[in-house]
Amino acid sequence: MAENRKNRRGLGIVLIIVLIVALVAAFIGYQAFMAPSIATDAEYFYVKTDEPYESVIKRIEDEGVVKNFTYFSYVAKAMDLQSAGIKPGRYKLSKDLTNRRLIGNLRGGYQDAVKFRFQNIRLKEDFAGLLGKSFEADSLAFLNLLNDEALAKSYGFTKDNFFSMFIPNTYEIYWNTQPKEIIDRFGKEYEKFWTAERKAKAEALNLTTQEVSTLASIVKGEALHVDEMPKIAGLYLNRLKKGMLLQADPTVIFANNDFTIRRVLNRHLAIDNPYNTYRYKGLPPGPIMMPSIASIDAVLNFNQHNYIYMCAKDDFSGYHLFAETVAEHLVNARKFQRALDARNIKK
Repeated sequence: MAENRKNRRGLGIVLIIVLIVALVAAFIGYQAFMAPSIATDAEYFYVKTDEPYESVIKRIEDEGVVKNFTYFSYVAKAMDLQSAGIKPGRYKLSKDLTNRRLIGNLRGGYQDAVKFRFQNIRLKEDFAGLLGKSFEADSLAFLNLLNDEALAKSYGFTKDNFFSMFIPNTYEIYWNTQPKEIIDRFGKEYEKFWTAERKAKAEALNLTTQEVSTLASIVKGEALHVDEMPKIAGLYLNRLKKGMLLQADPTVIFANNDFTIRRVLNRHLAIDNPYNTYRYKGLPPGPIMMPSIASIDAVLNFNQHNYIYMCAKDDFSGYHLFAETVAEHLVNARKFQRALDARNIKK
């Protein structure tokens, strides 16, 4: 009897030990596989194209991405991460992310796309810089493509007007997408943007889609207010129809490559540059900035009127006074010049 009790007691102790071991194993398994694992405050973890497996794993440890690197390593081994390989990309990190989910994302390449939004871009260099900050490739790779005449021609553009292919909007693109593929994406979006209706309106103006964009860039350069864009567009279309010089100050500023100019002077007008519309008739070779959708549609849906002159209002509201005759325009221009003098704006 006593021996039976002793055996039962021994068996009970063994069962308790087994239960404790099982609970500890379950706890460790839960912590390793199922518990939230992310320690860093970084929003994303980036894996470069062709980055070695060892480099990625070391960065996960060195950058403190996970709370317990030993657990992470165990799960990575259990999920055979090294054999499967880590896909390049931009991976979203959140505090509820587990090792199992993180490793699954790295294995499968389940990355978050970049929501790439751009507008008010003045120069190709600015756009290339923004692309370089947003995607894996550097800005020089993008700038070389933007200046590639053969590439521009393949999309139906020249090197000068290629900039008009990029329609300001929000695009979802994967971080490690190759630069040429990104450019191609913009080309497809450009084709979608130029619907049959928009193309018909451009044709009615006797302008190509590229020429509409070039004029739209001038309208955007002149207008501080979207509601005034169709009126300004109508003025420049009137000038084009009459064969007059456009005489658009933003083109002079672009030609001088000095965007600090607030008051266009005779010395600025003297520059011999095809973008100087005070010297060269018609539209310049390409856009003077990236046109917005609003400015493109303002050209296509311009206000019909007889104005051929305009001058900024002397209240500095950003709006303009419009005129049909030189005499009316000179009155408006003198008001604005006096306002500039009063504020000591000399250049």
